[in-house]
Amino acid sequence: MPNESQSRREIVYYGKQLHDCGYVAAMDGNLSVRLDRKRILATPTAMGKGMMRPSDLVIVDMEGRRLAGRRNVSSEIAMHLLIYKLRPDVHGIVHGHPPTSTGFAAAGIALNKPLVCEVVIGLGSIPLAKYGTPGTPELTDALAPLIPQYDAILMSNHGVVAYADSLQHAYMKMETVEHFAKIALVTHLLGSQQQLSEQELEKLIAARSKYQGPKSAAPMPLGGAGGCGGNHHGHPHSPQSESDMETTKPIRAASRNR
Repeated sequence: MPNESQSRREIVYYGKQLHDCGYVAAMDGNLSVRLDRKRILATPTAMGKGMMRPSDLVIVDMEGRRLAGRRNVSSEIAMHLLIYKLRPDVHGIVHGHPPTSTGFAAAGIALNKPLVCEVVIGLGSIPLAKYGTPGTPELTDALAPLIPQYDAILMSNHGVVAYADSLQHAYMKMETVEHFAKIALVTHLLGSQQQLSEQELEKLIAARSKYQGPKSAAPMPLGGAGGCGGNHHGHPHSPQSESDMETTKPIRAASRNR
């Protein structure tokens, strides 16, 4: 695990990556790293993620109380603390508003169709959490049922949160979500989606153990024509079609390798 100095540099670096890639604007987004069992290093509130310095970051305890730093911690620290409490394997969290995937979240559509094998292997399925006001218990209550099973979540009318065993891997998951959202949008515009079959998905589950690096054991989407998988918590007022709202039981991965 990186030491505090390394973690500060990592947060500054990936904060700039978020900004430079257009995944955040103005003072949007937040990042954090678990330093140890009792301390979290996080981005401050009201500061552009492309302009941070290591000294700007804040250390809080597992209740969100500031232990070190001259700035106030992000108003969304409760979301980070909930993820760390529910997922002991997680050591880095990235939250942003990448435009395409946030567009899906604002449309009330989960990214849970099996269209790209690399996404299925890396993330399984990307569910949509119901809307909750940022910085309030509404948001954490909406995320809590999904955090144990998934490594990236769309938040209705809000953005994306991704988390992993390191900040680098969490950022990579965020990139994967946005890249997949662009592909899903193109297939929608073309009017055709060639989804992986159930048999093909079973082969991908078996292939997961052969890949190096971060592995997700999130529920798989169910393959086949017209199939949708994973948990889909659609926005109650979203203009979705019957096929968009269809949900099916996920195929479980054999085991969680963290």
